[in-house]
Amino acid sequence: MAFDGHAIKRQRTAQGVQVTGQVELDVMESLEDRHRPKPSPVVHVRGLSEAAYEADLTAAVAQFGGVKNVLMLPRKRQALVEFESVAYATLCVDQATMNPMRICGQPAYFNYSTSQKIEKKAVEEEPNKIILLTIINPQYAITTDVMHTICSPHGNVCRIVIFKKYGVQAMVEFDTIEAAMRAKNSLHGCDIYSGCCTLKVEFAKQTQLNVVRNDSESWDYTITHNGFQRNSKQMPLLADPRFTQGPTPYNEWAGDPYKRPATGHPDFHNGSGHHPQESYDPRADPSMYNPYAIHLDGSDVFSGGVQHSCVLMVYGLAASKWNCERLFNLFCLYGNVIKVKFLKSKDGSAMVQLGDKIACERALRNLNNIVIFGSKIQLSFSKQQFLQDVAQPYELFDGSSSFIDYQGSRNNRYKNPQDAAKNREQPPTQIIHYFNSPPGLNEETLSQLFVEKGGINPSKIMIFPSKTERSSSGLCEWDQISDAAEALVCCNHTELPSGGKLPYIMKLCFSPSPIGSKEKALNAVVQQSF
Repeated sequence: MAFDGHAIKRQRTAQGVQVTGQVELDVMESLEDRHRPKPSPVVHVRGLSEAAYEADLTAAVAQFGGVKNVLMLPRKRQALVEFESVAYATLCVDQATMNPMRICGQPAYFNYSTSQKIEKKAVEEEPNKIILLTIINPQYAITTDVMHTICSPHGNVCRIVIFKKYGVQAMVEFDTIEAAMRAKNSLHGCDIYSGCCTLKVEFAKQTQLNVVRNDSESWDYTITHNGFQRNSKQMPLLADPRFTQGPTPYNEWAGDPYKRPATGHPDFHNGSGHHPQESYDPRADPSMYNPYAIHLDGSDVFSGGVQHSCVLMVYGLAASKWNCERLFNLFCLYGNVIKVKFLKSKDGSAMVQLGDKIACERALRNLNNIVIFGSKIQLSFSKQQFLQDVAQPYELFDGSSSFIDYQGSRNNRYKNPQDAAKNREQPPTQIIHYFNSPPGLNEETLSQLFVEKGGINPSKIMIFPSKTERSSSGLCEWDQISDAAEALVCCNHTELPSGGKLPYIMKLCFSPSPIGSKEKALNAVVQQSF
């Protein structure tokens, strides 16, 4: 008989859980529901790679249905994805359970969230003189010298503080908000060293940095140090550590980032019309990928040992044919295009800023002296290290702007080592490989597209047998290289209707493979299958 005022004696159930009355039974059921949540339009994602961005996650789950909202939780390496309906979320969870999904090369785990809706606080990022840089995959040591070198081209650096509370992060204070904005726009998503030390840049909340001492993790550039004040105007001089006696690895067990296989889609055809190489290894040809590489004879890869900028001068353009978009369509084959600017004082001349000196070398090597629109294009390095924004651009022949900033453009093809591995350096040829086109695209539609955009009909068209109904690809051949180049300039990144909310962005690149050889290879495959 229970004594009044005392709790009822606990009893052990068959499941091994002690319960006292109906209240504790309800608690046990709620705990079980937490591990087996009911279907919800919101999906909880765990185990994300630290290199995964919102765009990567959205692209991975978009195949299951419309995505309404995404909330990233980078410090926990988790995220929430809200679909337009419970059916889409159910399809995502079921498919991910049967076939684990890899995002940025790392498996991620999906389950229903207990939330029914993602509610984001409308907080706008306020510009600030101080930027916060998060270094993802830090294979090498990050010091104040490193941060100063990559930030100083964008403005006067006042103070730098490096801390390692959440991975490796740094705060850089500029003298003006405008300089901080330039640095944020230019550095976000870039690699300090090829294939690692990727930068995520955002404005900090602090209004001023306090530096106690000047060392490798903090520095105040507004005061002298032992009678010497460091020059905050110096240009970047970072070389790839693998080719120099540069910084030691941040993690000696981190391994070789270039030994892992490329993560492109197995059916993706690169710029040559072939499958991409198994890995992206800049060390295979240092003079091609490293702007500071030294030849065996002791000379550097540039004539006279001169260090060139990331800006190319483009001369000989037919003024009535070219605009910023068309220059982007051509130069994006060889590197990330940052900015394009036409010169009002020099008719038929423009400046193109690429992501690095390596990209400039590739473009110069492949595009110099080619003929497009009946005019020979000539390229040379500019004395300017980067292009300033143009406050009042003028109108070109078609009414478009004479200056466009392409930072952050999704059509850039060298955003990371995985994307870069899908591209193979190829000079202009008579054959163009097209991909990312809507399924069912026929020869008549293709020919009409090239003519409407300002090109001419290709002499041959070959459509690859589609392994999936999601997209189509193939080859187009012209009689002259100049005709093929004009078609690529006019039609690259053309939007084609998809029947859904978002259009297809058809992409073009040069290919060395004639259509005849491709036809023979495909016929042989077809015959072997019977």
